[in-house]
Amino acid sequence: MGTSERRAREREEMRARILDAARELFALEGYDSVTLRRVADCIEYCPATIYKYFKDKEEMVRALVTQDIAALMDTFRPSMEKQTPLERLRSFGQAYIDMGLNQQNHYRLMFMTPLLPADDPVYAEKRNDPQMDSYGLFLSVVQECVDAGLFRPQYRDAEWIAQTIWAGLHGVVSLHIAMGDESAIDWRPAKARALFMHDLLMHGLFADAYRTEVPAMPSQMVCQNAA
Repeated sequence: MGTSERRAREREEMRARILDAARELFALEGYDSVTLRRVADCIEYCPATIYKYFKDKEEMVRALVTQDIAALMDTFRPSMEKQTPLERLRSFGQAYIDMGLNQQNHYRLMFMTPLLPADDPVYAEKRNDPQMDSYGLFLSVVQECVDAGLFRPQYRDAEWIAQTIWAGLHGVVSLHIAMGDESAIDWRPAKARALFMHDLLMHGLFADAYRTEVPAMPSQMVCQNAA
């Protein structure tokens, strides 16, 4: 590896380190509390180092959001390789659950700590494009299910269905992230609860021909295995 290639790699590694630190700080402390100096302190570098990569906090936030949107799309794209709309829908929900529980700082930042206004160009240029926007991709899967007649006849609005499924799964995941350490509550394992919610939503939406048995309340043993 030549000198220029090594320097380019080192620069990318430092940039990634800065963004990782910023992501954690924004997720835990909120947008207003985090400064470039705070990020520099976190990685034990002087603030001047941060300014070599980002001119201000806004530029760093845009880079962070853009990076996380791309990572989210990479998480969901394998679901589109499933053969049927039903398989894609189930796979999408399970991938969402896994991402939220396994990458909590990413999830908190994207869905629980708004950093940019909804009309910001970072979002606007991607919105509802299945190739660039995770909601647009999920909506396309739900629309496939509607078109295939998988849902009950009265459920034809893909936006309504997609937003309801999203809200149900987000409720379980965000509650776990925000309060999962609350010892006063006898929490059942988060993944088992999320999958139970997913199964309940699918059962309520599907037409009789596609509906499985009523989701059973997971036993304590099943919950422990699913944690």
